[in-house]
Amino acid sequence: QVQLVESGGGLVQAGGSLRLSCAASGRTFSSYGMGWFRQAPGKEREFVAAINRSGSSTYYVASVQGRFTISRDNAKNTVYLQMNSLKPEDTAVYYCATRASSGSYYAAYGYDYWGQGTQVTVSS
Repeated sequence: QVQLVESGGGLVQAGGSLRLSCAASGRTFSSYGMGWFRQAPGKEREFVAAINRSGSSTYYVASVQGRFTISRDNAKNTVYLQMNSLKPEDTAVYYCATRASSGSYYAAYGYDYWGQGTQVTVSS
């Protein structure tokens, strides 16, 4: 059983930055890709960013490209999401998830374990 614990969310003004962390346990961390998703009130969960097992490849939704950076530290079993130039439309609960063995990087169905989420609120 994989456990994922997100942290780092909070309230920030537009233009500010936050760094989310997701600590994983229960499976060899370096054996699977990781992703970040978000869900705003009344909206479906959407893909934000993903990273492969080694960290050599990353993937982003267009709306965060150039502002967000996903990274991982396999020695610490942790994946990060650095969020810069935050906008009010980035407000959501952010979830990290483990990619299933052959799952899509971009779709929620490609992930098998999820964290509980951390709230990010960006004020205008």
